[in-house]
Parts: sequence; structure tokens; C-alpha cells
Amino acid sequence: MISFKNKVVWITGASSGIGECLAEEFAKEGARVIISSHEPDELQRVQRKLAPVSKEVYPVVFNLGNPGEVQDAAAQVLKEFGQVDVLMNNGGISQRSLVAETPLEIDRRLMEIDYFAGVILSKAVLPGMIEQGEGYFGVTSTIAGKFGFPMRSAYSAAKHALFGFYESLLAENHRFGIRVTMFSPGRVQTNISLNALDKEGKARGVMDPGQAKGITPEACARKMVRSMKKGRRDVLIGGSELLMVYIYKYMRKLYYRMARRISPF
Repeated sequence: MISFKNKVVWITGASSGIGECLAEEFAKEGARVIISSHEPDELQRVQRKLAPVSKEVYPVVFNLGNPGEVQDAAAQVLKEFGQVDVLMNNGGISQRSLVAETPLEIDRRLMEIDYFAGVILSKAVLPGMIEQGEGYFGVTSTIAGKFGFPMRSAYSAAKHALFGFYESLLAENHRFGIRVTMFSPGRVQTNISLNALDKEGKARGVMDPGQAKGITPEACARKMVRSMKKGRRDVLIGGSELLMVYIYKYMRKLYYRMARRISPF
């Protein structure tokens, strides 16, 4: 069983939802937790909330959509902490719009936030992990990173890309003690559908009905940390919606029929 006690754990998207709950779970494990997002007030709220659990929770504010800020944040963290033992690439944004109506700028924006930001951070911390002979990447994808789905073309594409990158990273660096766990949650009660971009690039402001009935972010985070302690590599999290992953894998014709007919919300 892997221990995170006294490890430096950096979590993006930590001002709410799954990221906030991950911060609490790692704090309970005795880790030194760095929490990041572009919302300083919310990060301070999380830090205050976790104060009774741990005094070693440190906010680092930056915007995943700004590559310069991402690089500067990595340099700041490495200077102040010396190393990152666990990088939780959790922050991201979704989208709800048809392919034909989605401007390329939105596709690029989602790739920047959901894919490239994590790549920048991973490339920054990986050399130190290799040098110390161990390191762990936890990556929040989605079941839409396993198959395509209506109204999520940019989101699904970015999450698919994560699998290709981190599977390659693991194949190259497993001999150096590097671990990777890919997480594919289904429906989790977070703000991701509320903040999903519409075809105008504005927050949709509506919670998907299916998501509102999903598991809690607390339950999701607990399963994520438990899975990492066991060293698992590819983890599905959710309820009955996870059946779509198996239908896609084993009954492809049925998947195509269902994807055309099922409500995208």
C-alpha cells in the first residue's frame, strides 16, 4: 500500500468539487498539499476549511488557460517546495455545443486548459521525480475520454489526448519509479456542466439533469485516493452510466446506435 504521508501533493482545480475533496483526502493522509485554481478567495476558503485537518495546505493561484502562468506556477512551486511527489492534474472545463456550431477558438481553449496545462506541469515536475526515483501522476479524465459523445467534441478530444500522453509517459518512465493513475468519472455532482462553454464561449449555467443525480465529489475523491494507494492505473468512477464504457468496448454497433439517440444531458 502506497503512503502519501509527508509527500508534496499538488492539486489543480482545487477550489471546488473533486479537487477540493481531493485536498481534504490527501490532508487526512498527512501530505503537504498545494491547492491551485484561478480563484484566490475560494482557495483561501478551502485552506481555512482544512485548517483543523492540516496546517500544511498551501494555495498557489494561476490560470490553466494561460501557458505563461502555468509555467510560472511550476517554477514557483519547485523553488518553494523543492520537489513535487504527486501531481493531481484535476482542473478543467467542459463544453456543450454541436461540432458544426463550435468555433475553433473554443476547441483550442479546451485543449489549452484540459490538456496542455497538465502537460506543462508534468514536464516541469517529471525530471525531479526521475532524479528522486519516484513520483506519481493522478489524472482526472472522464468517461467521455473513452468514447465520443454528442455536444462534447472539444471536451472529449482533450480528454482522449490525456490518455495518449500519460500512457506514453508511463511507458518511458516506469523504470524510474514513476506511477500514473488515469481516472474516468461518469456523473459527479460538481459545477462542470454549469461552467461548460456554449457555442458563444459563455458558461452554460445549467446543471445537466443526469449529473445532478450522480455521485458526490466526496465519494469520488475517496475512491481516487484509495485507488492511488493501491497503485491502480485505469479507474472508472460512477454509477450505471459506466455501462457505456463496456458497451463501447465490447458492443460497438450498439454504442453507435445509443450515442445517436441518447440525451446528451
